[in-house]
Amino acid sequence: MPASSKTARRAPTKPGHRSQISVSVEDVLARMRAMSNPKNVEGRSRFGISTDEALGISVPALRKLAREIGRDQALAMRLWASGVHEARALACMLADPSLMTNAQANAWVRDIDSWDICDGFAYDLMSYTRFRWQKPALWARSQHEFVRRAAFSLIAGLAVHDKTAPDADFIEMLPIIRSTARDDRNFVKKAVNWALRQIGKRNLALNRAAIACAKELRKIESRSARWIAADALRELQSDAVQARLRR
Repeated sequence: MPASSKTARRAPTKPGHRSQISVSVEDVLARMRAMSNPKNVEGRSRFGISTDEALGISVPALRKLAREIGRDQALAMRLWASGVHEARALACMLADPSLMTNAQANAWVRDIDSWDICDGFAYDLMSYTRFRWQKPALWARSQHEFVRRAAFSLIAGLAVHDKTAPDADFIEMLPIIRSTARDDRNFVKKAVNWALRQIGKRNLALNRAAIACAKELRKIESRSARWIAADALRELQSDAVQARLRR
């Protein structure tokens, strides 16, 4: 399907309400600093999460704060500009997908330096935007680790959130998966694998297509591609997944 048709199709609605009150970025940052936990900052580094400008606030606590504030695009932009790790995570929760622009999305993705922010941005926010289908091919061409991860985190998000997208849209994502499977950087290959598995769990037809893609990857002289293939096949061919798709 041409990109223009995908763009014209109605974007899925992201859950959440719009803020009815004006909240300043200074007030939110002050509240977040009061919630900081230095011990959490130390622990997160072991999981590959950037601890630069980090406060150590848990994701459930950030989600609770986001529900209290509500959707607020202007506040989200100011929080992102602060550079504070958890403020950027909160920005992805508060941003209104319908108000995101191409330029803003490209600027944000270039700022990302951690997989958790990447997934909050791509999986949870970008998969609801009107230009959601335009970004995977573009970002997958980038050599920046987290820009490339964002491409596949977004594909995974589309497979889960875009309920009305036709199978053909996901079939178009498989060559992007194949072309990137040799990238052995940990945060890239795991996202490529994630995207392939989510496509293959959408329905029986896409399950067959994803399994065929994984079997092609298994033949590539690349440890990364073979790992992606083996892990995807293990899940996609499992009795549990097959039974669910046949119900």
